[in-house]
Amino acid sequence: MRYENVKGQPIPVRAEPFARIAVIGAGSWGTALAATARRSGARVCIWGRNKAVVDDINRDGRNEAHLPDVALPEGLIAAHRMEDALKDVDAAMLVVPSHSIRSVARQMAEYLPARVPVAVCAKGIESETGLLMSQVAEEELPGHPVGVISGPTFARETALNHPTAATVAFPFTHADRLNPAASPAARFAVSLSTAAFRAYVSDDLVGVEIGGAVKNVVAIACGMMTGAGFAENTRAALITRGLDEMKALAEALGGRRETVTGLSGIGDLTLTCSSETSRNMSLGIQLGRGTPRDACFEGKPVVVEGELNARSVTDLAARVGVSMPICEAVRRILHDGANLGETFVALWSRPIEAEPRAMELSFDHPAANADLSEMAGRFA
Repeated sequence: MRYENVKGQPIPVRAEPFARIAVIGAGSWGTALAATARRSGARVCIWGRNKAVVDDINRDGRNEAHLPDVALPEGLIAAHRMEDALKDVDAAMLVVPSHSIRSVARQMAEYLPARVPVAVCAKGIESETGLLMSQVAEEELPGHPVGVISGPTFARETALNHPTAATVAFPFTHADRLNPAASPAARFAVSLSTAAFRAYVSDDLVGVEIGGAVKNVVAIACGMMTGAGFAENTRAALITRGLDEMKALAEALGGRRETVTGLSGIGDLTLTCSSETSRNMSLGIQLGRGTPRDACFEGKPVVVEGELNARSVTDLAARVGVSMPICEAVRRILHDGANLGETFVALWSRPIEAEPRAMELSFDHPAANADLSEMAGRFA
């Protein structure tokens, strides 16, 4: 809503930041968000399962396990007990891996003060239910406004105070529309905004969350093709067509295509598909080079969100009748034992379609029945 004076000029509206914020999750992204909120002026307590991590933050002002080269801002404290972290807070950020959102939100419910808003900062779709992360949290935290924070944000760069932007999305009630500055989205946005961190506000949770889930799968595809020796043409094509899959799924679920062209969609997609800092991209590169899955990351049990999302995203897409060929190809390789080279050659020789989709054209690709062994042989 735009507020104007009698001359039609916009009137600045001030949103009140949250004074006390709990960050639930002391991994790299939770630590980066806690540092950002603290730099913005909030009193911040970060909760961690690992007592050694909590002790490092309180004693040395560093998270040695996840961000060892980052000096955390003075006054940031950590707690090992959930009740200590949530005592008297005005807002909370839930920053744990997507598969842990339900169980940790259930823990929070016992100690979270009434009606305190919660921003979910994990990206994915719950495998068993097809629910978005905000929907999972809503089920476990009834009576609390639930939203999400998402965008093109590598944790280390955010923690080092590099210029960074992200989207804060919450449902807007009638009261929020009348007074948007008092909405949870606006208050979270100003609670995180610093000279380096810039937040934007949205009411489209579906668009924001679909962007965050799908980009991880597309990043694995980009990594696979990069690892196999292909370069910028291939990656640009996958990013662009992956974005189209993202838009189609978001729209089918009630989200807006415009959202997917913003920070939480194309922004996050571009970042994740462009750097080995992304575990999704890194996994794809290793697989593209022929490394067996159990030998990736030097055999360490690294959680890769896109690996989980490949199944849940395509399951959800099938339920709502959306075709996602790139995501489906990644799923077949990761979960169904499909050959990487043959799967990507088949992806590239699918029937020719139109851009835009509204033209509804489709005709056979001339290479569909050709001998594809030469192309497939270029993969490890």
